[in-house]
Amino acid sequence: MSRELYVGLMSGTSLDGVDAALADLSGARPALLAAVRHPFPPALRAELLALNSPGGNEIERAALAAIELARKYAAAVQELLSRSGTPASEVRAIGCHGQTVRHLPQRGFSTQIGNAALLAELCGIAVVADFRSRDIAAGGEGAPLVPPFHAALFASGTESRAVVNVGGIANLTWLPVSGAVAGFDCGPGNCLLDLWAARHLGKDFDEAGEWAAGGSVAPALLEKFLAEPFFALPPPKSTGREVFNATWLDARGVAGEDPRSVQATLLELTARSIADACRRRFAGMQKLIVCGGGARNDALLRRLAALLTPLPVQTSDAHGIDAEQVEAAAFAWLAKQALTGAPASLPSVTGARGARVLGAIYPG
Repeated sequence: MSRELYVGLMSGTSLDGVDAALADLSGARPALLAAVRHPFPPALRAELLALNSPGGNEIERAALAAIELARKYAAAVQELLSRSGTPASEVRAIGCHGQTVRHLPQRGFSTQIGNAALLAELCGIAVVADFRSRDIAAGGEGAPLVPPFHAALFASGTESRAVVNVGGIANLTWLPVSGAVAGFDCGPGNCLLDLWAARHLGKDFDEAGEWAAGGSVAPALLEKFLAEPFFALPPPKSTGREVFNATWLDARGVAGEDPRSVQATLLELTARSIADACRRRFAGMQKLIVCGGGARNDALLRRLAALLTPLPVQTSDAHGIDAEQVEAAAFAWLAKQALTGAPASLPSVTGARGARVLGAIYPG
């Protein structure tokens, strides 16, 4: 069987950089062939974070950031192809999520920047981008997009599984042995943890959750966090930095708390919001599979395992795919769906009126 090669690009709400994955999609199960990660320069990361909030000269700033992003994406693609010995001519398309700067489906839009036209020009490969707009136009949340890919990778005929992608925001996928795939955003993943680590450690994140692991959870503060109305909403639902940001955190009285205790409490918030959603929504769950950058947070994994005992909690590495490359590989898969005219949205996940073909195509 000849190979069907696609590249997926992901830069998510964690704002840590670009993940690029090369996938062969010729078989029944996607095969990840190679992956690279390019961290964002501090100035670009700061500008992308600033663009998540209203500010001056936004149109020009967003356009310039999109151009810089396209060049970062192209550099990641070129390194990926060089490392794997793959000519650009063998890649059918690049699926590029772009960088979300505003996600407001309740107001009818979700905006990702990245200048897909420039990326196609730089790489000489067709690019598929803007994956969320069509689902939102059909009345959906436009998120999460990865559950159908999770089904292709992790569904089992003998075991009902849940998959949690812990990026800046955490999203869950339900893969029952029988019945419809389901999924939704369940709350903050790394975004608040990273924000607090940057403020008090001067680092982009808390390595392996070690700082949080040495702190004590503040029960009263945790209750304030868990009182956020988003957690009580039924699916379909999605969220982002529009809700879970520095303003949200500061409004809950963290200033008077021990910083390490706050970090421990934020980690407990992420773990509890995931575990509570699994218990409420996924009757009969037999296993939780963790992917995304949060899969490298050992303290978070330990806490999830404790909260879900006796169910096993595993990273996707145990199922044959690097936890930090699952999302990038998903956008390779989404690119193929677009090129072949196959629907890629799940109304059971997003709440749209029906399944839709997702993405706008920029020829190479």
